[in-house]
Parts: sequence; structure tokens; C-alpha cells
Amino acid sequence: MQLSLGNMIPSLWEGTPLQSFLLLSAIILILIHYVQSRRRHLNYPPGPPSLPILGNFLQMDFEKPQVTMQKFVQKYGNIVSMHVGSQIFVIVTGLPLIKEVLVNQGDVFIDRPQLPIHLHIFKSLGLIMSNGQLWKQQRRFALMTLRNFGLGKKTLEDRIRVEAKYLIEAMREEKGQPFDPHFVINNAVSNIICSVTFGHRFEYHDSKYRELLKTVDYVMKLLPRWECQLFNIIPSVMKFLPGPHQKVFRESKKLESFVEDVIKQHKENLNPEEPQDFIDAYLIELSKDNIHSSFNEKNLIYCTMDLFFAGTETTSTTLRWALLYMALYPEIQGKIQAEIDRVIGQSQQPTMADKENMPYTNAAVHEVQRMGDIVPFNVPRMAVVDTTVAGYYVPKGTMLTTNLTALHRDPKEWATPETFNPEHFLKNGQFKKRESFLPFSIGKRACLGEQLARAELFLFFTSLLQKFTFQPPPNTQLSLDVQCGTTMSPLPYKICAIPREM
Repeated sequence: MQLSLGNMIPSLWEGTPLQSFLLLSAIILILIHYVQSRRRHLNYPPGPPSLPILGNFLQMDFEKPQVTMQKFVQKYGNIVSMHVGSQIFVIVTGLPLIKEVLVNQGDVFIDRPQLPIHLHIFKSLGLIMSNGQLWKQQRRFALMTLRNFGLGKKTLEDRIRVEAKYLIEAMREEKGQPFDPHFVINNAVSNIICSVTFGHRFEYHDSKYRELLKTVDYVMKLLPRWECQLFNIIPSVMKFLPGPHQKVFRESKKLESFVEDVIKQHKENLNPEEPQDFIDAYLIELSKDNIHSSFNEKNLIYCTMDLFFAGTETTSTTLRWALLYMALYPEIQGKIQAEIDRVIGQSQQPTMADKENMPYTNAAVHEVQRMGDIVPFNVPRMAVVDTTVAGYYVPKGTMLTTNLTALHRDPKEWATPETFNPEHFLKNGQFKKRESFLPFSIGKRACLGEQLARAELFLFFTSLLQKFTFQPPPNTQLSLDVQCGTTMSPLPYKICAIPREM
């Protein structure tokens, strides 16, 4: 009779003396480490020495990973190799190398690494963590469908402007008193992707939806925890142990169930002649005879979850940084408001057409992204074949991360790299694009929602500063310290939105 792994582990544990079990485990670890080290190519990128199995796991600072990485970069150079368990990963620093791996070798580093924790949650489906033909088909369909529902058109811009009015009213209700803007901003931003994906928005006082947003936030904060990263090293053991990784799995299931319920409702109300949103369009695609094999209801669930995650977290986090920087730099806030008053005034809502005439405001939005450093190492890639980078051998299966923190804080590129300064994006009073500014990444797997995110950031930010001045609460010192999660967010803070008297 066969035993499942869940039954085998307790049986082996009970039948084996502890000392023998530990000795056997140590021998196996040493042997695996020896085999791995023998495989290392003579021209492998430099990096810190690693332990058996754990690799460089114990050298990582999971609270401030970018600080740890910068130390390794300073010691080993612009290409550094490390190990976490059996996974090799390489981090590249500097614009020339980032362009080399993401553009020149874009087809080599096209895949996402199949990390155990991501496989457990996303099953290699959806838009973010999928690979190969599945990814190409799903991305192509998602882009086409999003464009059909307004991406890059005035219809979607109008949705953002309407939502900005709701956000302004929600902040006006605070009457200038200190409040935490976290979830009201989350709600506003998520409503844009929800209107495209689900076909409707959610009220800010909807307690059920607010709980869902808190679940998303909770998962994002837990994923980088060391226990979750240890799951990537020994998943067969960690899946039986308690810890934050188990909470991630439970909370992710809640999100999956929410999306499943929404899809069920769409099935009941579907009009094949008039799709109302992304889910409708996908369900119609499923009904076609010549459908690609990657189109199925499970993929619909994960594509929808990906759009929801990606369409909410990064933009809302950037806007939270924006309000924090405005409160801390009142003179910059004043310059932005002067430009808003001159170009738009108070009686009209901002539009995307205004951006061209508002270089300082546009520069400030870009500077928030640079300083906020939302995704310091980009979303990881994986080498699909053996290759060389900067003359070093990089084998197939190597995970690649690009050091956006170093790029966005490079003193050779930025006059005051550690200071919030919109002048970085201005030249002779006009907005200036910077090649060393890559918050949306570059290459074939660049952010699918870049166009939407840019519109949301400009319109929400400008609308809020048109109506409010943001200040710290009395006798309060606001902090720029970072809270590490899937994105780098500010610590929870309260702020005062003072209505502007014109």
C-alpha cells in the first residue's frame, strides 16, 4: 500500500532516532551542496559564500532587502550571484546591464521563475507568473480586451475622473482632521480596474469590499517574510508547519473564492452580444470552438486576480507616498498647486490633455515614483537557456533580478539622489524624460498596465492637490521609513487634508 507524503513524514519521524535523523539530514545537505558547488562554472558571477541547502538565506535582511543587496553590489560589482536553496539568482546593477538583460536578451530572460510559494498560490496560471505560449496568449487577449474597454481612450480617463470626485468627497468628509488615507486610496484605485474587470465599482463604505482590500494588503505584507521564503527552499516540510505562509495560502483562497463568485454571477447574466467587462469577454472566448488550450475557467480566475492585484497595489502605494511627500515638502506642494491654479483653475477637473502644460506637476509624480522605490528589484525573470552576461556564465534556470533601487538612486544620474526633488525631471522649465527611470520595467514583460497607471497617478494626484493642502497632524513628525512587503510602502500614517479656500 502506498503512503502519502503527509503520512510518511510522521511515520519516518516516529521510527527513527532523532540523532540518526539529524546526522542523515546533515550528510544529505552536505552532499547536495557539494554537487551544486561542483556544477558551478569557472566563469560564474562573483558572490558571497553560501551554506548547504540554505545558500545565502541567512545573509538576507527581509525587512530591508535593498540595503543587503547594495552591500553585496559594493563588494562584488554590478553582477552578483547568490543561492537560496537550490535556486540560483543573479542581480544586475546599472542601466547598461539592465538594458542588456531585459532588452537585448529579452527572449533569454522572458520567463518567470517557478518558485514553490508562487506555484502553490498561482499554479503558473494568469498573467504575471505564467510562461511560454500560455503567457503570450493570455497577455495578448488581456491587452486587446482592456483596450476594447477603454485602455488608452477617453472612456477610461472619464472613469478615473469620476472616481476622483468620489475620492475628494470621501476626504472632504474628514473635515481637515487627521485620518489614515490607506484604504480610501486603495478603494479609489481598485475601483478603476474593477470597473473594467468586474463591470462595476464598490462604495467606500462597503464593509465586505473593504475587508477584501485588507486581505490583499495582508497577503502583500506577508509574502516577503522569511517563513514564506523558507517555503521556497523546503516546501515539502514547510507545508506541514504553521506560520505566515499558511496565512498567505488561506487569505489567497478568500480572494480566489471572491473572484469565483463574481464569475458565477457573470455567467448567469451574460449577454454574448454585449460583453460588459473583462470577465464577460473571457467567458465569450471560452464558448468558441477554436479556443486555445490555455483558455479555461481556472485561468480566468487567476488572470482576474492578477489584474486586481496589479491594478490596485502599486498605484495606490505610489499615491500614499505622494501625499506623504507633499506633507513633508510644503514648498513643493505649493509650486504644484500654483501650476494647477494657473493651468486648470478650480472650476474644471484635470484631464490628461492638461499634463503637457503642467511640467512641474508631471515631474513631481515621476519623482514620487523614483523616491518611493515601490518595486526595488523588479518582478523576477528566469533564463530559458544558458547565456553570458557581462562576460559571466549564467546557466538556464537562473533567476534574474534587476536593481532598480541603485538605478533610481545613482549619484551619476541624479543631482540629489537621496532627496525628493522634482527638478530631476525638468530642463529649462520643461518636463524631461530620463532613461534611467524604469518603474514599469522595460522589454517584453514590462508592466501591462503602465498606460493605465500613468493616467491614474496624474489624474488622482492633480485632482487631490487641486482641492486640498496635505499637512502633518499637529505635533506629529511624519516618517519616510519603509514597510517591506511585495511593494515598498510607507509606514501607516495619518494626515490632514485641508480644503483649499480660493
